[in-house]
Formats: sequence, C-alpha cells, structure tokens
Amino acid sequence: MTNLNLHVLIGIATAAIFVSCTRVQHNCTNTIIAYDPGPGWSLVWADEFNGAELDTNNWNYQVEEAGRFNGEWQRYTDSTDNAYVEDGKLVIRAMHCEETHGMDHYTSARLNTANKQAWTHGKIVSRIKIPGGKGIWPAFWMLGANINENGGDTRWPLTGEIDIFELYGTRNPAVVEANIHYADEKDDHTSMGAVRYELDEGKFSDSFHVFSLEWDTEEIRWAVDGNEYAVISIKGPEFTEFHKDFFLLYNIAVGSPHAGFPDETTPFPQHMYIDWVRVYQRRLGTANQ
Repeated sequence: MTNLNLHVLIGIATAAIFVSCTRVQHNCTNTIIAYDPGPGWSLVWADEFNGAELDTNNWNYQVEEAGRFNGEWQRYTDSTDNAYVEDGKLVIRAMHCEETHGMDHYTSARLNTANKQAWTHGKIVSRIKIPGGKGIWPAFWMLGANINENGGDTRWPLTGEIDIFELYGTRNPAVVEANIHYADEKDDHTSMGAVRYELDEGKFSDSFHVFSLEWDTEEIRWAVDGNEYAVISIKGPEFTEFHKDFFLLYNIAVGSPHAGFPDETTPFPQHMYIDWVRVYQRRLGTANQ
C-alpha cells in the first residue's frame, strides 16, 4: 500500500458521511450511513471524492484509441468532459460525438490507480450508481500491477484480472456479473465463468449500490449491498498471480461484441457516479491475511 492519506482516514474514522445531491440524476438521499466493514478490518486507503478535481496522486486517466480493447467503439480520453469530480462524486461520462453510431463515434474515461495505489488482499468497497442502456458496459475491476500496458513486464491474462462488477447494458439491466481471468498451464486465457447477481426489483441505474470484494489467501468473495453471491477458491498454483499487488479501475465502455452495440434507442450522455471507494486490510493476528 502506498501514498496513505491520513487526513482522509481520520475523517472517515470519526464521522458518518453526509452528502447533499444537487443534480436530479444523482438520485440519492441526503444521509448516507458510514460503511461498516465488519470486525477485524482496518481502513488503509480511501478516496471520498470531496475535492474540486480528481486526485492525480491516486488516479490516472488512461488514454486509448477506439478499438484498443475488446473491439469497443469509444476512445478513452483525459478530458474533464469524460471524467470529473462534482458534488462529492467521481463522475465518468460516456458521450456520443457523431450523428451516426460506429467505431470512434464515442468518448469515455478509463481511470486506474496503476503505479500509485495497489494492494495484495483486502476488502475493496465502493458505492456506485451504474449507467445502463443498449451497448453500455460499465465496470469496477482490478488488474495485476505488473501488467505491461502500464510499464510492467507481464502481459494479460498472466497478470490476472478481478472483475468486482460488470454490467452489460444490452442484457438485463438488473444484473451485474463477477468474474476472474487468468492464464491456464499453456498461458492461454481462462476464467471462472461469470456469476450473476440480480436485483429483486428495479435496475441498477435507478439508484446507488455498495459493491464489495473480500480477497484473502484462500478465497475471493463478492457482495452487493452486503448480500454475498459469489465465492471462488484461489489456493491452487494457477492462482499465484492473485497473491500479488492489484490496482483499481473504473470505466464505461461503449459497444463491443461482448456488450452489444448502441443505437438510436441508447440515451447519451451516460454517467457512472462513484460516491466513494475504500480499501481495508486485516489487522495483524486475524485470519486469512
């Protein structure tokens, strides 16, 4: 863990968080109860997004051309049109920039903490309102810190990937998916196979939800609003990379063979609102550190 922000930690430890939303589309209540990670956890890093702009001590804007990942139609920019801090939220905004729909007709943001913040094991939690719509693919996820796209020496999927959530807008807007990606004995891509969580009512774009990942020496566990829905063992030799540092990412992808493609029925701009993100680790002497 690097760049520990003691001011942020003290503020979280001493008070509940009170947020006033001035934008109608935030769709949140005035009072938010401070998140309780449960016994045995200590806060080691957080970003509450309470400043005037994104803290670049923590975050990178990843600039990429359209089509760079998964045949996606958007290009990722470092523009504050696509990612900015407002009303105590990090906002990622995907925009349609042409009259027609196709490759490079959209802009969006992909933010990560590569080379700035990374952890081995812990509890990663974020309160997010997810966008939705045909061809919209928002995600909160993690990559191995040694990946070559950020100056490391290891290519994907050998680095490992942990998807805290993905939502495929062309599919069910009430469903998010959890997954991990890694390399098999031939260094080819494999995954655990996505596990789905479905809301009892409504869709994820209606309101904020708390997404959490608990990750230790034996297992990874996923939960939405405290409801655990996926568990996978990472004790075998094929999971060695999952016991090294990982960094965080947020993004909205637009259009791909995986997520489907937007059309005239897809509203733009699309917004993902991140209220806060926090990382906890086990106190010394507690289980499965």
